[in-house]
Amino acid sequence: MIGNAAETRAAGAKGPPSQTGAHAVYVPPLGLPGILQTPEGACALVLFAHGSGSSRLSPRNRAVSEGLSAKGISTLLFDLLTAEEEAQRANVFDIPLLAERVIAAIDWASQEPQTKDLHLGLFGASTGAAAALVAAERRGDHVRAIVSRGGRPDLAGGVLDRIHIPTLLIVGGIDYGVIELNEQAFARLRGLKALEIVPGASHLFPEPGALEAVIGHAARWFKRYLASGSARQP
Repeated sequence: MIGNAAETRAAGAKGPPSQTGAHAVYVPPLGLPGILQTPEGACALVLFAHGSGSSRLSPRNRAVSEGLSAKGISTLLFDLLTAEEEAQRANVFDIPLLAERVIAAIDWASQEPQTKDLHLGLFGASTGAAAALVAAERRGDHVRAIVSRGGRPDLAGGVLDRIHIPTLLIVGGIDYGVIELNEQAFARLRGLKALEIVPGASHLFPEPGALEAVIGHAARWFKRYLASGSARQP
């Protein structure tokens, strides 16, 4: 289901912030709210899996979404949990549950007329990175590339040993502890992979230029493995 922001407000729901080319969407079966941004001529779509305590309105993921959109890549930011589910703190760390929501979004995008012909990538932050990896392993015939920002790929567990999809892990240079977890997860990935350390950046990349570096790394990775169509290689 796709609608514009004005239609969302008319229905009595809160619409997304005004963005050029952005539409309010609802991901079935729960009708989870999202923001689909579709620049003209896009040949790829990136689904965002946000981290614990965040949502489709995350300023960091929105910044990355805008950066990718400026480079001709469609994006979908959506909530992984309902308001009731968010009230139960354990749910934001329930990787199998979060992965099911990402899978639902993948299935929706693969059938929606506006997105079904676009090559698909996943962008995960924090715990959302683990959810993206689990979902990618389950829907490997649809997902062509994965990017993790300050992620916890280690929480994907045994799935890491079965990932053959091109995967980029981006970590802040002073995000101690998370760097080591990403290095361990990186060693277990089986496909094309890269680990980028952003110098001087902490976990949320608030430092000047840090998020811009994330956008640059992510855009290059997605353009390489989505736009070219060169997806999985063992």
